[in-house]
This record gives sequence, structure tokens and C-alpha cells, in this order.
Amino acid sequence: MIFTTHSPFMVPMDRLGDVRIVEDVIAFDPKTGRPDIKGTKVRSDVLQVTEDTLFPLQGALGYEVTQSMFIGAHTLLVEGPSDILYLQTLSQALRRRGREGLDRRWTLCPSGGIDKIAPFVRLFGSNHVDVAVLSDLASGDKKKIEAMKRDQILKAGHFFTAADFVNQQEADVEDFFDAQIFADILNAAYKPPADKLLSKEVFEGVTETHRLVKKAEALFRLMPPEVPEFDHFTPARWLLENPQLLDDDSAEVSTTLDRAESVFKTFNALLA
Repeated sequence: MIFTTHSPFMVPMDRLGDVRIVEDVIAFDPKTGRPDIKGTKVRSDVLQVTEDTLFPLQGALGYEVTQSMFIGAHTLLVEGPSDILYLQTLSQALRRRGREGLDRRWTLCPSGGIDKIAPFVRLFGSNHVDVAVLSDLASGDKKKIEAMKRDQILKAGHFFTAADFVNQQEADVEDFFDAQIFADILNAAYKPPADKLLSKEVFEGVTETHRLVKKAEALFRLMPPEVPEFDHFTPARWLLENPQLLDDDSAEVSTTLDRAESVFKTFNALLA
């Protein structure tokens, strides 16, 4: 059977060797500027065709790469790349102690925020992908989450927020960490001057929010200019590069790992 298509989703990725590119070729006489219609050409050499003609093949390849790199049979959606680094590091710290980390069957994938979760599930959920969500929770997100649960775009019990594990009305993955541990991470990652070092007590002084990320944002606005601007990724990368911070036997580390283990047990149970 032979067919032509403009749709990337009809390109047979398992038989790319059979794909040919069909193009209506029109050349222009350089002297008169008149079109010279060459007719329909079928080619296998992609270097001879235009970018517009290549679009369906490029789209199909992009979709395939996305599936193979970031999407697994069991995909756990989180907000962004920093969440992936935090969860991976916490999971490894628990395994080093012989405790339960995140099941390796889960593929962590950044969703880019609550608004992008529903399109992601609709795009990939029909492709036999088991999707669960661990989302941050801010006050403006509650109605969106309730709407997604009503629409049942996910299996029942597959949508959790960070607030479900830390006994807060609003929370981020960063709130799995004890406040002093998160302060230690920020101090090591950003190296503020001695009079601006962060601590659990300093965080407690920011009373407008319970979220450690928002407390950090407020405190970094008061930092001197030589201290880099706070972002989500820098402290997560520092912890990934310095996982020994979680090998201590302090009460703060124990609190952090207990919270993380409860998260991983919850999601691992979905695979049973």
C-alpha cells in the first residue's frame, strides 16, 4: 500500500527506509522570472528538498525522540528539571541506607506546570503510557487540580501534590526538605556573606508564606548584588553534585528522608 500524507503521525517510524518525500517542483527562469513547472518528484535524498517539505518527517522524528528520551511505560510528571534532580538525589540517599527509593520503573518527566499536564496526558496517555503526577501546589492551582480530577484525565489516585506529604496548604518539592537542610543547600550553592547566611530561624522570619521556595525568593531580594539571583535549578544541581549532605544522621536529615520515603512509597504502590 502506498499513501501520501502531511501528518507526522502517519509516518511509519518502524519503516523509515520505505519513506519517500513527494514534492511539487517549480523552478523559476533566472532571466524571465517565469515559473517552470517540473511536476511531482519522489525523492529519498532529504538534502534535495525544502524545509517545508521535510516538516512531516521532522515532526515524526521529534515525536519519536521525545517518547524514547523522556517517556516511559510508567511516567511520573513533575513541575520542572529541578524537581527531577531533587527526587533522584533523595531516592539515592534512601537506597544508600537500605530504605525505599523511587521504583526504577518510573520515568521522571518535567511537565512545565499544571496547565500543561492535561495536554500531556491527552497526547501520550492513549499510547499505553501509565501517567502519575506530583505537582507543586499554590493557592491559584486548587481549582485547576479539581477540574482535572473531575475530568478524569488521569487514573483515580494518580494525582498528588507536594502539600499531600508535608501537612501544608501550599507546597513545592523543596518543602520535602527540612528548612535547615534547604538553608544549608542554598548557603553552599550561592555563598552569601556571613551576615546574610540562611537558616531555619531566618526562614521562620518570613511569615507571608509556608513555601520554602517563596521564602527564599523573598530573602534573596535582600541579598547584596554580588550574590547570584535565586533560581530553582542551582540548588538542585548543587545537591546532585554533593549528595553526601544527606548521609548525615542528624534529625533534620532524618525528617527530610522520612518525607521523601513516604512520597516514593505512595507512587511505588501505584505499580503494584
